[in-house]
Amino acid sequence: MTAPKFRTIDVRPLLARGEEPLPLLRAQVDALAAGQGLTVIAPFMPAPLMEMLKGEGYQVTAEHRADGSWAVNFWRE
Repeated sequence: MTAPKFRTIDVRPLLARGEEPLPLLRAQVDALAAGQGLTVIAPFMPAPLMEMLKGEGYQVTAEHRADGSWAVNFWRE
């Protein structure tokens, strides 16, 4: 199996404007085709999103980056 190709969404600007990123993220996750993944850049570890998608069968990895943000990858095997 080849590694998934990831699209990246940075939700920090949405959060800075006081917008809820979940509808956008839900739409992006639902649009993933086989072999695709999503990387979410956030100012904090999005634990509720991670748990929700794990419960839906997604693989999840998270990396705390040097700038203090989190990069979280979601994909299906």
